[in-house]
Amino acid sequence: MSWGCELWDQFDGLEKHTHWGLEFLDRFAKFVKERAEIEAGYAKQLRNLVKKFQPKRNSKDEEEYKFSSSRAFLAVLSELSDYAGQREVVAECILGVVEAELSQHSQKLRAERKAYIHEGRKAQQHLEACFKCLESSKKRFERDCKEADRTLQCFQKLDHDINATKADVEKANNHQLLRKAQMQESKGDYAGEMQRFNQEQKSHYYTLMPSVFQKLQVVEERRIGHVGEGIKQFADVERRVLPIVGKCLDGMTRAADAINSGNDSQLVVEMLKSGFECPTDVPFEDYSEVVGKDWSDGGSGSGNGATLRSGTLSQSIRVDPRIDPRTTLSRSRSRFWPFMKKSKKKGRFKWTFCEDQSHLPPEQRRKKLLQSIEEIKRHIQKEVDQKDALIKMKDVYIKNPQMGDPASLEAKFAELGFEIDKLRLNLQKHETWLAEANGQVQGKSEIPRRLSGIYVQPNPDISRGSNGPHAHESPDGSYTDEAGADTPLDFDDEFDDDSQAVGTCRVVYSFDSLDDGTLTVVEGHVLEVLEKDRGDGWTRVRRDSSEGYVPTSYLEYIPEDPTHGASSPDQTETIIKTTMTYI
Repeated sequence: MSWGCELWDQFDGLEKHTHWGLEFLDRFAKFVKERAEIEAGYAKQLRNLVKKFQPKRNSKDEEEYKFSSSRAFLAVLSELSDYAGQREVVAECILGVVEAELSQHSQKLRAERKAYIHEGRKAQQHLEACFKCLESSKKRFERDCKEADRTLQCFQKLDHDINATKADVEKANNHQLLRKAQMQESKGDYAGEMQRFNQEQKSHYYTLMPSVFQKLQVVEERRIGHVGEGIKQFADVERRVLPIVGKCLDGMTRAADAINSGNDSQLVVEMLKSGFECPTDVPFEDYSEVVGKDWSDGGSGSGNGATLRSGTLSQSIRVDPRIDPRTTLSRSRSRFWPFMKKSKKKGRFKWTFCEDQSHLPPEQRRKKLLQSIEEIKRHIQKEVDQKDALIKMKDVYIKNPQMGDPASLEAKFAELGFEIDKLRLNLQKHETWLAEANGQVQGKSEIPRRLSGIYVQPNPDISRGSNGPHAHESPDGSYTDEAGADTPLDFDDEFDDDSQAVGTCRVVYSFDSLDDGTLTVVEGHVLEVLEKDRGDGWTRVRRDSSEGYVPTSYLEYIPEDPTHGASSPDQTETIIKTTMTYI
């Protein structure tokens, strides 16, 4: 149905309706915009939620994520992050496509409606002006008719009056004839205005206004179509992300299905297993056996009796030096740790962590040592790669001297050599400790003794403990007496006073003594070599009457032929390469 035919007299009503329609379109666009903002806020909150519960790197909770349930939770966080990304896509599409198009259509339709309403209003104003002209001519015609009638009556009255003069009658007659002529003129004007108004009115209601109404109807129908199209796009945006959202939900379901309670239980065993044997029955210690034994020989002196009693008790508690104190400690820990209590006073004792992880139970100690060994190997490989890169760079410098001086890399070579040397010594230490943790305790070879003497430092805090000079703290805060694996070994007995020098060397870098077994040297000193490097990174040297070990990378061997004198730069380079070869 056409608005121009059916609603020919409802211009004001159509004006209000079309205004409401555009307001509704703007309200729908505002709804879409706020929905996009809600989606963006929802996605942001999901991102913050994932970030809040995402484990941080190098955090203490990394061990928890070895369990399948924890890994499933990480998968849920990952899928939720992807889900948040899809909500962001929805927000961007709604805001950038649907809302933008609705706003654009609203502005365009509003401009068109304004033009059509202005056109209709102008036509109405023209028709109203024609009607006013018609009314004006009608009133003038009515007035002229009344005047003509009044003058005619006056003329007739004077004409019948015998006392009226002929001049008065003639004057009245002329006046009524004038009014009659004006009446005829007004009648013609009125007829003309009526005809013109009727034509304008017919054109207005049958041509102009139907055209305006038809245009407004088109605008309204387009507005309704844009609303429907916006709702459809609104739904299509959601529909497009549904497959990816479904994949996210499927990923969460797969993560839940991957949870294995049995494997998690086994992992708890692997993480917490101490390796101790179950404690045996506590033996009965009969101290009554020593009662009276000090008088069994018939001694009468109280002093002798005290001496015998002291000797007997000392023999009863003497420790066999052939027994490894760590084994004794492990046995004592496995027997008494379940019954020990921590001190309630905070800050009374300080937990002592040993480099060899001996403060841990055997199984946990083995795992920690394996982790440390892997980390050290990675560091060694990194340093070796750097050294290989320097070697290639040096070859390039040798072939192309304009690119750089090869001698400028020697200091870096020495630094890398010392670092690799130190890392390999550390690796040897940890491998020795691992073998010990695996029950393969090595004998007192020379290299382990060197390592213990140089790197294993005593803990000064332990000597002030409550149980003697070598008191160690157990993991629960109690103390047990042991000789201590961390006590440095004195290897001065390795040095032989009449050792013969096997060569000489020059100190390249100054070195401060770390322990009694090492020797402090200063750059530029010439030393006697008593024992060359055996692969552990240390060289035994002598300066005057002092002997000790110095890192090999700090030394430069001097050829035995005295005719060469000081080493040339090429010889120095060869010597450094020879020194680095074991790396």
